[in-house]
Amino acid sequence: MRVWLTGGTGFVGSNIVRAALAHGHDVTTTVHSFPSSDALAYATERVDMVDDDAVRASIARSQPDVVIHCAILNDFGRLYSDRRAGWDAYVNSTRSAASAARDAGAAFVLVSTDWVFDGTQANADETTPPNPINLYGVLKVASEMVALEHGGAVARVSGVNGLHYARNDPPRQQDLGFGYFVAAVVDAVGRGDTFTVWEADDINMVATPSLASECAELILQIGEERHTGVFHCCGAEAVGRFELARIACRVFELDESRLRTGPPDPTSMPGVPIPYDTSISLPRTAAVLRHRPSPLIELLARFRAERDRAGVP
Repeated sequence: MRVWLTGGTGFVGSNIVRAALAHGHDVTTTVHSFPSSDALAYATERVDMVDDDAVRASIARSQPDVVIHCAILNDFGRLYSDRRAGWDAYVNSTRSAASAARDAGAAFVLVSTDWVFDGTQANADETTPPNPINLYGVLKVASEMVALEHGGAVARVSGVNGLHYARNDPPRQQDLGFGYFVAAVVDAVGRGDTFTVWEADDINMVATPSLASECAELILQIGEERHTGVFHCCGAEAVGRFELARIACRVFELDESRLRTGPPDPTSMPGVPIPYDTSISLPRTAAVLRHRPSPLIELLARFRAERDRAGVP
């Protein structure tokens, strides 16, 4: 099977590439700043995702069976300072990829986010109407609508932790969401440092953590089986930030007494609304994909095993 995806050198995307290769698929991913290399087991192609003709031409050349759209403009400040660039990078790029996928007879999957919800819709399932409270969420909802209107699927990820397989030095810092949170805790406490878990009413305090490698398998399955509609790719349990840090210390056998709580770093605050509780559930996903949602401790144990296999200190 041939897989064409955007953002394959990003966090979730690199896990999708790895899963697709393990399934024996041929993979082509668009790249922006990632260096091309003949040593890679997959093909890379520089494609301007806001250039409709370029996107269509790349997909036409590849003739994929599945198109997966992961890439985003990951810059909160620019989304607000240049609304046109944000719309093009999210909505119009989704339209180009979804339309070209349909013309090629390929399945289409858009990777989306739990931040399409407003932070008051606890345990939202796949049928819960989105209600974003910031521009990132708005752009993701608009992109979801485009994907669904083109007969594609939407795969929302939540609180993603795990390994980045395309970078040797991925970010391992706490931010306003849950991404990389466990790695940040484990790295700091593993060094013997204290770790201050942020607590505030204006950041993402509750989510349903997931493991990037498991998200990748689910997203790939959605494409392989040509499903449509909305899916939630996450673990089985919602959790708060401090409790997640405590459980991570236990699973990684670290000293949880080094955990503290405190306010967020003021320099990290974007000055826009952030959803407080983005916990989601996955009844449709579990049924359609025949998937047993993974308990949190199991996800973290698998993350630890992945780090050990990769030799991550």
